[in-house]
Amino acid sequence: MSSKVLMFQGTGSDVGKSTLVAGLCRIATRRGLSVAPFKPQNMSNNAAACPEGGEVGRAQALQARACGLDPHVDFNPVLLKPQSDRTAQVVVHGKVLNITSASDYMTQQRAHLKQAVLESFSRLNKQYDLVLVEGAGSPAEINLRAHDIANMGFARAVNAPVCLVGDIDRGGVIAAIAGTQHVIDPADAALIKHFVINRFRGDPALFEDGIVMLESITGWPCMGVVPWLSSALKLPQEDAVVLDDWSGQQQRADQTIHIAVPMLSRIANFDDLDPLRTETNVTLVFVPPGTPIPLDTDVVIIPGTKSTIGDMAFLEAQGWHHDIKAIVRAGGRVLGLCGGYQLLGKAIHDPDGVDGAARSIAGLGLLNVETTMQGEKRTSPVSGVCYASQHPVSGYEIHAGVTTGADCERPLFLLGDKQDGASSLNAQVQGTYLHGVFSSDAFRSHWLESIKRGAASELQFDTMVENALDELANGLEAALDIDALLDSAQSPATS
Repeated sequence: MSSKVLMFQGTGSDVGKSTLVAGLCRIATRRGLSVAPFKPQNMSNNAAACPEGGEVGRAQALQARACGLDPHVDFNPVLLKPQSDRTAQVVVHGKVLNITSASDYMTQQRAHLKQAVLESFSRLNKQYDLVLVEGAGSPAEINLRAHDIANMGFARAVNAPVCLVGDIDRGGVIAAIAGTQHVIDPADAALIKHFVINRFRGDPALFEDGIVMLESITGWPCMGVVPWLSSALKLPQEDAVVLDDWSGQQQRADQTIHIAVPMLSRIANFDDLDPLRTETNVTLVFVPPGTPIPLDTDVVIIPGTKSTIGDMAFLEAQGWHHDIKAIVRAGGRVLGLCGGYQLLGKAIHDPDGVDGAARSIAGLGLLNVETTMQGEKRTSPVSGVCYASQHPVSGYEIHAGVTTGADCERPLFLLGDKQDGASSLNAQVQGTYLHGVFSSDAFRSHWLESIKRGAASELQFDTMVENALDELANGLEAALDIDALLDSAQSPATS
């Protein structure tokens, strides 16, 4: 089979493109094709470290997994990591290029990054039978079209056929699909070959008239109506929009351990907590801004952040620093992950302005450590053992900064020949740079048991994710005309 490409664009953000592509990656792989995922430009602070170095968006790591592949920087050549309301770190081929304002990126930088995008795509096109491409946002954002590299700008460059995805759960899906055709350039619209309706609740037969109307209005055939698939909820999420839903979750009667996670303004890699959210003996709640952290919490987990110094100010503005210290005084525990680890120390120094203006600030002071920010970011998968239990652990590091101090003499992990993390003398407060550690089943079970006796778990998290990918693929096989979708893929212009 000659190399082919098929692109999925959405009528808006968060319409389920990432999940659909992951499921289709698994389907095509099961059919014997060599498949690679591709997203020209992604914006997310949830990233994954690649074995060969560099980082990509978490969604592309999941899609790679669905293909049986390790993540690679070519799967997501441009990654934007928001650092403030107006600036973002620009990561190209897995490495930091610069920090830029949104206006400069939109008006100047995108055009220069198109070559990096096409280079990555060309390499994948030569290696795989099929490249499944995910767009970003929506092609209907015509105010961004001039220098676009994420949607139609890319599709036009390689002559990629496009499937348009609409989310019916949001409402207005007919207007969203028909309106997209109406506002985009006719040459762009010509690349859209069909559409998919996603997240339908109830009997799909009830929308048959809607499909007929859409096909008549647009001239595009419908490839199927995807029901609301519960398997998708078991998969790692990339967009922080899901945290608004998770913050409202209620405790179940059978859960015993209460974990609270403050929703920092630049929260990053919150999928670190997915294994804990899955545990039946755990209540894990994301605490939204303006809401106090419950004082009866067993553990506060301070997650990663793209802006440690900025989120220290944000944490204090919510009054969470008082809540966290009160929970520690009452005997509760605190765990900091990456940027959350840095926040737990006595001070954070940024002499070179890596995290904004050059300055030093006080941290929470719950660990006797200090962090100095550095320009070079460490991004790599790592493995080792837990000091306390000797259980194996694995995960990845993505951070810029070195943390030192007396509490580092009580590390959490030994990663190769390197000690990682710190612990207070009574082990109530701990921190680590190791992302993804809770995916290590034996360690997670030991950690839960150390909090409350009887909370040890037999959950096999990686197996659960693999099963969820298969369930997702099965659901899409039943809902979509997969043969027609795959047949619509075509050889790109750059082949």
